[in-house]
Amino acid sequence: MEIDYLTAAELRVWRAFPRGESVDFRPSGDESEAPAPGADWGPERTVRASVVRALLLNGEREDGEIPALKLAGARITGVLDLRYGVIDHAVRLSHCHFEDVPLLYGSRLRQLNLSGSVLPGLTAATLRVEGVLRMTDCRLHGPVRLGGAQIAGALFLDRMEITAPDGPEPALQLNHVSVGDDLWAPGLRTHGELRLNGASVAGSANLNDARLSRPGDVALDAQTLVVEGDVHLRRVHTRGWIGLRGARVAGRLDLSYARLSNPGGPALRASSSSIGELWLRKGPPMEGTLTLRRAQVELLLLEPEVVPDKVLLNGFVYASLDPREPAERRLPMLERDGDGYVPHAYEQLTAAYLRTGDDHAARAVQLAKQRRHRTTLPWYGRLWGHVQDVTVGYGFRPLRACGWLLSLLAVGSLAYALHHPRPLKAAEAPDFNPVFYTLDLLLPVISFGQEGAFAPKGGYQWLSYALVIAGWILATTVFAGVTRTVSRQ
Repeated sequence: MEIDYLTAAELRVWRAFPRGESVDFRPSGDESEAPAPGADWGPERTVRASVVRALLLNGEREDGEIPALKLAGARITGVLDLRYGVIDHAVRLSHCHFEDVPLLYGSRLRQLNLSGSVLPGLTAATLRVEGVLRMTDCRLHGPVRLGGAQIAGALFLDRMEITAPDGPEPALQLNHVSVGDDLWAPGLRTHGELRLNGASVAGSANLNDARLSRPGDVALDAQTLVVEGDVHLRRVHTRGWIGLRGARVAGRLDLSYARLSNPGGPALRASSSSIGELWLRKGPPMEGTLTLRRAQVELLLLEPEVVPDKVLLNGFVYASLDPREPAERRLPMLERDGDGYVPHAYEQLTAAYLRTGDDHAARAVQLAKQRRHRTTLPWYGRLWGHVQDVTVGYGFRPLRACGWLLSLLAVGSLAYALHHPRPLKAAEAPDFNPVFYTLDLLLPVISFGQEGAFAPKGGYQWLSYALVIAGWILATTVFAGVTRTVSRQ
């Protein structure tokens, strides 16, 4: 392009480029000016996209100077087409108004800054940036396509807002993106899907205070996401669900103060994921299902108030559990499992209590497990389960057996003390002792020589039968409970 065809505004940009000087069309360089009304800016602030392209690909250079495009507050008309282009200098197009979607597919740039700009969308799949890609405070009215991009530095999307038309295409495509530093996006706003599946972040991902909206569908799709640091989702609000299936977070996944809402569907899916620390606290109950099937977590920081009405925990493994809560506060979560009775979930909670030395809570969980298992048995199994529960608490309440034994002993001793049974052989019978006679009936193995020497009649004979049966039931349930406890240890 010949310089004679440039407008005054374009000439100003053209002359500043070789020396890397900034050109700011905003009145007095007012950084607070919003670019939203940029469509009404006149020719004094208008630069054609073809001029920008010519500068970036074939702009003049001056000896001893570092060229760069630093443009602010401009209205850029036409399509900025840099597909497959190689640009060796920094590009800053901040607080600009783009009339058409920039095309950066497959291009390579040293650094790109679009902060504060308004765009109808962005097509930049497989983009390569050697430094930082910054889109802070951008407003976009169409999808952002950054799938497969490789960014050696950080990716800044803080306070960016995307309002994409309804449709199957994600509002923000970051699938298979590779970020060499942090993904910085606090305050991000998306009206449509945020897709991060297959992405890789060498640092941390910060989406604190984000607002992600796609009601009834996936709002954040981060399947197989890999983050070497932390993932911050504090105070995030979602209308739709978060998908983290197969994700790997080396540090902390922090969902403190989060509001996850997808009534009637999933709220958080993190099945088969691997997470260093999972924080679910200080927020209202999730509206939807919490899915942690086959997930592996080193530290689970879970407050009971956050747990929704339905969970899926089959195969979920965690090494430690905070904060310390009584078993009665944790057990309702296991009872809400949509898969029904899941023994593994009870064993995990038991192990967590045992690691902290809380044997009482561990026994309470095991007792709850046996009671839940009882509901899955046929009627005769449930009947025997009730007997074990009432008598010895499935072996986790052994003192109950002593209580039953003493009660039956008292009843039998009093009954036979008031009415001695007749001796079978009066000459050979020992002196009658109601206490030891009752013990002979109750204890199926030990014999004090009383039971075989006396024969009660009538109702007292039926009482002796009842005591014998009760003794066998007590002995059997105690043996079953002790065996269960010993084998577990």
